[in-house]
Amino acid sequence: MKTTRELLGTRIKELRKARRLSQAQLSERINIEPKHLSRIEVGRSYPSLKTLEKIAEALDVEMKHLFEFMHFVSDEELNENIDKLIKEADKDKLRLVLKILRAIIR
Repeated sequence: MKTTRELLGTRIKELRKARRLSQAQLSERINIEPKHLSRIEVGRSYPSLKTLEKIAEALDVEMKHLFEFMHFVSDEELNENIDKLIKEADKDKLRLVLKILRAIIR
């Protein structure tokens, strides 16, 4: 299971590559050393809030999009997350979830 730090780094790398930027180019845009960006992307270092803001701006995304990494989790983690949410939901929310799932699947 990847840590949040690793997932964040993977997401930043994914967005950077989607914009066809090298680490050197993004590093220059956000005014940090390429080695520091590399450490962030492999999950060895957390970026500061200021650096996160700069990364989001340079990649032209809202900061919340840097934390969208559910597509990186394994099937097992996905199932665990769903099970946890279902156990926490009351009956009204479960009925709503069922309606939404039916609409999506059908």
